[in-house]
Amino acid sequence: MRGAVIHSPGDVRFEELDDPKILNPTDAIIRTVATCVCGSDLWPYRGLEPVTEPHPMGHEYVGIVEEVGSEVTSARPGQFVVGSFATSDNTCANCRNGWQSSCLHREFMSTCQADHIRIPNAHGTLVATDGHPDAALVPSLLAVSDVMGTGWYAALAAEVKPGSTAVVVGDGAVGLCGVIAAKELGAERIIAMSRHEARQELAREFGATDIVGERGEEGIARVKDLTGGIGADSVLECVGTPEAMRQALHSARPGGNVGFVGVPHEVRVDGEELFFSHVGLRGGPAPVRRYLPDLIDRVLSGRIDPGKVFDLTLPLEQVAEGYRAMDERRAVKALLKP
Repeated sequence: MRGAVIHSPGDVRFEELDDPKILNPTDAIIRTVATCVCGSDLWPYRGLEPVTEPHPMGHEYVGIVEEVGSEVTSARPGQFVVGSFATSDNTCANCRNGWQSSCLHREFMSTCQADHIRIPNAHGTLVATDGHPDAALVPSLLAVSDVMGTGWYAALAAEVKPGSTAVVVGDGAVGLCGVIAAKELGAERIIAMSRHEARQELAREFGATDIVGERGEEGIARVKDLTGGIGADSVLECVGTPEAMRQALHSARPGGNVGFVGVPHEVRVDGEELFFSHVGLRGGPAPVRRYLPDLIDRVLSGRIDPGKVFDLTLPLEQVAEGYRAMDERRAVKALLKP
């Protein structure tokens, strides 16, 4: 088969790889229908995470089941399936508590920018749709496998409630999906922080009521100005930098909540400052599997359309261009088709 391999920062190649095989009775092999480049893939691409040796890339996927292990009963060959970037058996104590991304048998997907993928823990990870969805719905179903599920978790972690005010820090795919989530959960006011005109337009289409282009202290002051000097009930941090975390914590009102889902890089939180702020803080890898059935239904019913975050579609063999376009902010998110 063929797939993306990162060799060093800025160097992603499309290469011949070994075909995936069933290694455990809970595995499945799927033929990729669509995959994509994630904002978190840019950390190693930009040299902000070490690349010690060449390795495959990608953790978002939808596809057709081709083969299953002897213990997989939730999916069968020929079905269209959506999975999560964190695999889970969906039966352990953590999974039963709704934290499938902390499954005791968790494996993080890392080989999905390829035409075939081995899915560990397939029996608990994959959700099959009724029949094969229309091609127009594939981008939104792909978004559900990570960015929509992660944006949804950010909103829940920030405790977005009907009638509340939410701030979304970050205008990448996760942040934009966070706007969708806040809207779906009933936020009355949604303040999207963005300096990119096309992303601002999409945020408004998804439900943002206000746009804040300022950053740092000016951005915090602008949010306070929009919220009567108090701050927001809920803040979704969807970037992972120290600046974004500070923006989030200082944009929340006393008693408000921050949900942080941007993979942290050199983020430090001052315990004393957090203590006296009365702001709640929860984050981590999103338990996407918990939300898959609901989010898939919302997509198939036409209630949400997170696939609009894909503003660049390329053949899988042009994956390197997808990385370049996202790195240069020429694209929000690149969808790849084998």
